[in-house]
Amino acid sequence: MGPLTSLDALQVYKGKKVFITGHTGFKGSWMTSLLVRLGADVTGYALPPATSKNHFDLLGLQDQITHIEGDIRDAAKLAEALASDEFDIAFHLAAQALVRRSYQDPVETYETNVMGSVNLLEAVRQNESIRTLIYVTSDKCYENNEWIWGYRETDPMGGHDPYSSSKAAAELIFSTYQRSFFHDRPNFGAATVRAGNVIGGGDWAQDRIIPDCVRAIEARKVIELRNPSATRPWQHVLEPISGYLLLGGNMYSAPETYRGAWNFGPSSSESLTVGEVAHKMVEIFEQGSVSAPEAVVHQHEAQLLQLNCDKAHQLLKWQPRWGAMRTLTETAGWYKDVGRGMLARDVTRNQLEAFFTELAKL
Repeated sequence: MGPLTSLDALQVYKGKKVFITGHTGFKGSWMTSLLVRLGADVTGYALPPATSKNHFDLLGLQDQITHIEGDIRDAAKLAEALASDEFDIAFHLAAQALVRRSYQDPVETYETNVMGSVNLLEAVRQNESIRTLIYVTSDKCYENNEWIWGYRETDPMGGHDPYSSSKAAAELIFSTYQRSFFHDRPNFGAATVRAGNVIGGGDWAQDRIIPDCVRAIEARKVIELRNPSATRPWQHVLEPISGYLLLGGNMYSAPETYRGAWNFGPSSSESLTVGEVAHKMVEIFEQGSVSAPEAVVHQHEAQLLQLNCDKAHQLLKWQPRWGAMRTLTETAGWYKDVGRGMLARDVTRNQLEAFFTELAKL
C-alpha cells in the first residue's frame, strides 16, 4: 500500500487542529481515538452518545480532546464551535445513520443529514483557516439498481428510503458548495467519501447486525434476522478511516489533485449475506443460534450494493487490509475481550496497532 498507510507516515496530523462532527458515534470514536494517537489537537462536536454503553465513554475520549455537545441542526452553535479556533482540517461524520429509523422519523433524518450538512458546509465556508474538509456520506447515496458491479463515483445519486435519499441530497449540496464557493478558495480542498456497512468493536446501536448478534448472544437468546439473504460489503471500521486519513493528508498538501468524490469499500469477493455474518458470529463466540423467521411485509431495504474503489486504489494506493473473515474475527474478539474484563481502550489500541503495523509491512 505504500508508506502513507503506516502510523508514522500519517504524522501530517501531528499538531494539527482537527475539528470532527459525530465524534461520539461508533465510527467517530474510532477516528477520534486514532487522531489522538497521531498527536492531533482534536475538537469534537456531537450529541451525547446514543447508547448507555458506548465506545466513546469506554475509551475516556472526553478527557483527551475538546468535547462540545451540540446538534448539527443548530446552525449558530455549530458555527460558533467551528469559529472557536483556527482549525486546519475538518471531518464531518455526524448523521442519522439508520435506514429503519429514517422510515420511523423521516423529518429528523432530513433535518440532520440535509440541513445539518448545509450548516456544516456554511460554517466551513466562513472559516478561512480550514484547508481540508472530509465530508462523510454513505454508499447508499447511489441510485441502487441492485447491479452486480460496483458503483463509481460518477454514477447517479438516488435513494429508495429516506436515509438513502438524504445522503444523496447531502452529496448534491456538497457539489453545489464545491462549485459555488470552494473551487477557487486558495489552498483548500474538500472531498466527499462514501463507505458502507462498517463493523467493529464498540458498536451498540439498534438495528445493526453485529450489535444485535452480540446482545442476543450475551442474553442467551436466539439471533432473529429480518433480512438474512441481503448481501453487504462488510469492512472493519479502520478500513475507511485509514482511507479518510490518507485522503485528508494528501489533500492538505495538494488540494486540487485530491478534491472530489471517493469510494472506500472491500473487494466484491468479500461480500457476505446477513445470515452468513450471524452464523459466523455464533461460531466465533462458540455459543448462540440463528433464526430467520418467515418473511413479512416491511419497508424496502437494499439486497445488493457494491462500490467500485478503483480511484482510491490507483490514485491513493489505498487497499483494504482485513478480509471479511478477519474483520468478523477481530470484531467478535473485541466484544469477547471486553466482556471478560479487558479495558476497552487497551483492546481498541491493540487492534489499531495491529491494523497499521500490518499495513506498514506491505
